[in-house]
Amino acid sequence: MVVPVVLAGGQGTRLWPMSRAARPKQFLPLTGPTSLFQRTLTRVSDSARYAAPIVVTNTEYRFIVAEQAAEMGCPLASIMLEPVARNTAVAIAAAAVQAQNLFGHSVVLHVLPSDHDVDTTSGYWHALDEAVAAAHAGQLVTFGIQPGSAETGFGYIKCDAKVGEGARPVERFVEKPNLQRAEEMLAEGGYYWNSGMFVIGASTFLAECESLSPETLVAARNATQQAQKDLDFLRLDEAAFAMAPNISVDYAIFEKTAKAAVVAVDFGWSDLGSWDAVWKNAPRDPAGNVSKGPVTLEGVSNSLVISDHAHVAVSGVEDVTVIATNDAIYVGRLSAAQKVGEMVKQLKANQTTSGLTEIHRTAYRPWGGYSSVLNGDRFQVKRLFVKPGKKLSLQKHHHRAEHWIVVRGTAEVTIDGTVKTLSENESIYLPLGCVHRLANPGKIELELIEVQTGSYLGEDDIIRIEDEFGRS
Repeated sequence: MVVPVVLAGGQGTRLWPMSRAARPKQFLPLTGPTSLFQRTLTRVSDSARYAAPIVVTNTEYRFIVAEQAAEMGCPLASIMLEPVARNTAVAIAAAAVQAQNLFGHSVVLHVLPSDHDVDTTSGYWHALDEAVAAAHAGQLVTFGIQPGSAETGFGYIKCDAKVGEGARPVERFVEKPNLQRAEEMLAEGGYYWNSGMFVIGASTFLAECESLSPETLVAARNATQQAQKDLDFLRLDEAAFAMAPNISVDYAIFEKTAKAAVVAVDFGWSDLGSWDAVWKNAPRDPAGNVSKGPVTLEGVSNSLVISDHAHVAVSGVEDVTVIATNDAIYVGRLSAAQKVGEMVKQLKANQTTSGLTEIHRTAYRPWGGYSSVLNGDRFQVKRLFVKPGKKLSLQKHHHRAEHWIVVRGTAEVTIDGTVKTLSENESIYLPLGCVHRLANPGKIELELIEVQTGSYLGEDDIIRIEDEFGRS
C-alpha cells in the first residue's frame, strides 16, 4: 500500500488575479468542473493501490482542504498544518514521520503537488508501478517528463532513462535554464523536466535527511511529536517547525543523495505555472483561442480570455491574455505570461493595491462565504452565502449594527438567546453589541444581503463566543 502525500501550500501569484494568497490555483477549477486539488485526490482514490492521503497545507487553507476532500468523498488520513512557510524539504519530512506513525516504518510515499494537471493514462500507472518497485529497493524516485519544447520555467534532469524501462540513476540536476541552454538540451537529448512528483520509502528518505540535512529531520520530528490535534487537523509545533531551513527537497536531498533515480514518462503533464500553460492544456477553438465565462470574441486568435464576473468582449487581437475577476483585470501578451509574477510583486509593494494579491472580493469560509457588494462612509453591503446545515460562530460586534435580508433559502437567526426563522423576502435587524448567530437549517444554500452600519466595519471587529470551527 502506497501513502499519497499531497502538498497543498502555495502563494497564488503566478495565475493572478484568479489565484491569490487566500485561494491559490490548486483550489480553483481551472481545467474542469473540479479543482486541481480535487483532481489530485481523484488520482489517488483507488483503495486497492493507495491508503488514505496525508495532506500538508497551511492554517489558512485548512477548511478549503477539508471541504473539497469531503465534496469528493475522499477520507484523509491526516491534514497537517504548517505554522510557517519552510518550503518542501521539511514538509515532506514531517509527512514521512507522520506516515510511519500511522502506517508503519516501511511505508512508501507518493508525493504529489496539488496544483499539477496530469493525464492518468496506462503509461502513468505503469510508470508509478516502476517507481514504487524502485522505492522498495531503496531508491528515491522522481518522475522525468519527456520535454516537448525548450521551456525555461522548469528545472531539468540529465539521465539515460527511457520511457517504460524502469528507474535509472540521476546524472545531474540542471537549474531553470535560459532559452539558449534549454534549446541545446532539447537538441542533445537525455534531459527531462523535473516534475516535482516523487515516490520514496519513508525510512530511506528520513535516513538521507539525517545524513544530508539533519536540521530538517530534527525540525520535522520535533514538530510532529509536539503537534496539537485541532478538530480534524494536526497543527505542527510552530517553534520546532520554524527551526527547519527554508529549502526545497531538491536542494536539501535529491541533488546530494546517491540514491536519486528517474523514471522517464511521456504522459500529459503540466504544472499550470502560468497562463500560457493553462492555454496549452485546454481545448482551443479553430482560431486557437481558449475562453471561459461570459466572453465574446471577434477577430481574435491564439489568445486566452477568462471572466468570472463581467462580460468581456475582445476584438482584433492575437497572443493576448485577458483575465477578469470582479475586482481586478489582467491584460498581457500570452507569450509573456511568465511576467505575471513581476506584476504581482509590483502590486504587493504598493499599499493601495497589496490587498488585490491577498484576497478576492469573494472570501470563502468553512460555512460558506461572502462577497463585497458596496462600500461607503460608515456602511458596507455584502452578499452572504451559507451552506446547508452550516452555521456561523456565535458572535458580537463593538462598532457596527447589521441588517439581514434573506433572498434565497431559510435562515435561522439567534439574537441574545432568541431564535427566529426567516424565509425569502424577510429581514431582521441586529443592533450593535447583540450576541447573534446565523445558521442554515435548510437543504439548499442560504443567500442573504447584509448591510453593515457603524463607525468601524473591519473584519477584526468580531468577538467569537462559540465556534464549531475552533476559532473562538
